[in-house]
Formats: sequence, structure tokens, C-alpha cells
Amino acid sequence: MLRLKGIIMIIIGSMLWGATGPMMEWILNHSEMSVSMMLILRLSIAGGVLLLLLKAKGIQVGRPMRQKLWLRKMVMFGVIGMLGVQFGFVQTIAHSDAVVATLFQFVAPVYIIILLSIFQKSFPPGSQVIGMVIALFGLILLLTNGSFSSISLDTTAIVWGIIVGFAFTFYTLYPVVLMAEWGVLLVVGWGMFIGGMTLFIINLPMFFMNLGVLLDGPAMGMLLLVIIMGTLAFIMFLQSMNYISPVETSVLSSFEPLTAMIVSVFWLGQAMGVWQLTGAAIMLVGVVWLSIGGNRKKNSAPFPDPIQEYDHSEV
Repeated sequence: MLRLKGIIMIIIGSMLWGATGPMMEWILNHSEMSVSMMLILRLSIAGGVLLLLLKAKGIQVGRPMRQKLWLRKMVMFGVIGMLGVQFGFVQTIAHSDAVVATLFQFVAPVYIIILLSIFQKSFPPGSQVIGMVIALFGLILLLTNGSFSSISLDTTAIVWGIIVGFAFTFYTLYPVVLMAEWGVLLVVGWGMFIGGMTLFIINLPMFFMNLGVLLDGPAMGMLLLVIIMGTLAFIMFLQSMNYISPVETSVLSSFEPLTAMIVSVFWLGQAMGVWQLTGAAIMLVGVVWLSIGGNRKKNSAPFPDPIQEYDHSEV
């Protein structure tokens, strides 16, 4: 029964997360809200609310920020990991569409395996190599739509899509020690808030010049739904890990790009070419293959940092 509960949670969470991509695409196409404005509001509000909820539960949310080591790691995660993934993802949407952006993010396990192999100085198992080849072949079909003499996607979208893959790799691997020390929700809460505030500072003049977008009821309503659905999706994803294995989580998370594709077709009226659809399907097969056939358990993170033991009761 508990395993079934975990399966249901990851499926619902993946579908909710997949649906937020087309929703953000709708905001960009039907309002004057910029990518930066959207992410400032999304990350700052979601991160701030999460931290307030944790504080209401009696958690001292400021404790990791009082020590230079943890403060530095939190800032690194917030700026490079959280903001990097979110900004790259929405920029990919802005220059292509939500389906393409979701697929670029979904292929991130290929980046992770390559990076782990480099840091651990070991060649990946044959099953992982096969999975990577399948996933990359699907990506090529997605980019070319079967015509290898031309690229069917905008070059800028491809660049941002690749950035999303690298950022998601950092986002996945870097905060391992942070989350083990302080808990996932606290780390993610600070990561979102730091990412949002960083983007706010960088775009300070633009933010105040575009405050009028806050009066756009439909756009703000849609953004509120994105924040709520994204947060619920993340919570369900985390909770599912208590009941099912990481492999099952990876496989079932394939509902994310499938949902983005279905919502985009039926709501936004978008259509992909036959070869692009074939490529998307092949990419899904490749990533699922990676999750099932090539899982290697590693105890060390590829971004080592000397961590000393702290007595948090004294902080």
C-alpha cells in the first residue's frame, strides 16, 4: 500500500510539474511579463513562503546562514543551481516551447553520468553508454526533425537548453551535503529565495519599471497557479522517495515531459513534427534505460568540499 502511495505521488507530482511549463509559456505569450520578472516573483514568493512555513513549525531557518561555510554553499546552490535551472528553463521556453525545454531538462541524467565518470575517473558501464547513445540520438531527431542538413530549433533555444542540462546537473549533485546536513525543504527554500533575490538585484531598475504587469489579472492568476502547482509537485516528489526507490522515481518522472507535450498540444495548439515526436519518444526510452539498466550507487559528490562537524545546538 505504501509503495502504491509513492507511485501515485510521483505520477501526480510529475504531471503537475510538467503542466507548469506550458503555463509559463502562456504567460510569456499573453502578457508583458518578462522572463526575469516572472522568476523574481516565482522564486522569491515560493522560497519566502516555504521558509515562513518552516519557521512556523519551529525550525530555526537562519541557522545555516550564520556560518560562512554553509552560507557560501547556500549562495552557490541558490545562484548557480536553483536560479541557473529556472532561468535557463524559462529562456528555453521563450525561444522554443515548453515541450522542448522539458525534454532538454529531462535528458540531464546524461550530463550527470558523464560528469560523475570524469570525477571518479571510471568509464560508465555498457548499459549506461547504450542509454546515453539512445537519448542523444533522440535529441538529434528532436533538433533536426529528421533533416540532418538543417536544425529545426532556434540556435538560442539550443544554447539555453544545453545550459539547462548543465545547471540541472549542478542542481542535482552539488547540494548533497547541504541537504544531508539541513534537510531538503530548508535548502530548497533558501535556494529559491536567494535565487529570486539575486535576480531582483540584477534587474532592480527593470523590476520597478515593469510593476504595471502586477495589475494584469490573468497573468498574475496564472503565475500564482504555477507557484502553487510547482510547490505541490516538489513536495510530492520528495515524499514519494520515502516509499519507492530512486530508480522507480526516475522512470515515473517521465510523466513530466509527456504531460508538457499533451498540455501544449490540446491547450496551446502546438504540434511537433513526426520526427521530433519520434525523437522525443526515443529520448524517453533512453533516459528510462539509464535509470533501470545503468544505476550506479556513489557515496561521494563530484563537488567535494571539506566539511567539518558542527554542533548546531550552539548556533
